[in-house]
Amino acid sequence: MAEELIIATSNDKQERYKTLIPQIESLVAEEADLIANLSNIAAALKQTMNFFWVGFYIVKEDQLVLGPFQGPIACTRINLGKGVCGTSWKEEKTILVPNVDEFPGHIACSSAAQSEIVLPAFKNGKVALVLDVDSDKLNDFDKVDQNALENVMRIIERLL
Repeated sequence: MAEELIIATSNDKQERYKTLIPQIESLVAEEADLIANLSNIAAALKQTMNFFWVGFYIVKEDQLVLGPFQGPIACTRINLGKGVCGTSWKEEKTILVPNVDEFPGHIACSSAAQSEIVLPAFKNGKVALVLDVDSDKLNDFDKVDQNALENVMRIIERLL
């Protein structure tokens, strides 16, 4: 297990992800506990990518329930189809939002959040959790983030 992240000093986020993803693999390789692994993944993403908020919502019965996260306090429960997280869960796909104020039904857990990306992880063909990443800047996420974070979600799926 890595005890310290090696953070690429490059301003190129693709380079930072390229350095980070193998370290995430190492972080979770020897640990079986899902919450411990999600906690370290959230911390690694926040520390390396300097996201405003990064965390997980776990499907429990008929709601998404707040799991491990890094950043300001957050919404505790989200219903299916509500906000970006609930929509990602319902539609079973990644949703990238350049401006949260333009997303119908956006749930403002923090008024500082300006853009967002939410990605689902699947277990037995169903969404088991979502990764929610917020930025305090407009248009902060793109295909580079989507591709890299989808790779992180494949790592997580192996843990489920």
